[in-house]
Amino acid sequence: MINYNGRNFVSIENTENGEVSSQTLFKYKQKGHIISATYSGGEIVQGTLIGIVREDGCLEFRYNHVNNKNEIRGGQCISTPKILPDGRIRLYENWKWLDSEGSEGHSIIEEISI
Repeated sequence: MINYNGRNFVSIENTENGEVSSQTLFKYKQKGHIISATYSGGEIVQGTLIGIVREDGCLEFRYNHVNNKNEIRGGQCISTPKILPDGRIRLYENWKWLDSEGSEGHSIIEEISI
């Protein structure tokens, strides 16, 4: 199982209805099978996520943030990890807004060193 504790990620791809961009930095923590993260940058003023690492290695979590329009947004996501040749992690994400919009999207975030 991958340990996400202390790893940092940025978005490299997102669908148009998403608010995360390459300027958004995710800082992950993990304790046992529980994952959490804070994120900010770009359109995101401040965000948090909480979830689990499932038995199949995928991440299942809920996220909430405040964007630069002062809106509170939130949703759910399933992320599928892939280990890159250089050892970094790439997460392929399928997400859905849980607000009145209710739309779905896909994104990819990739581990970076900071």
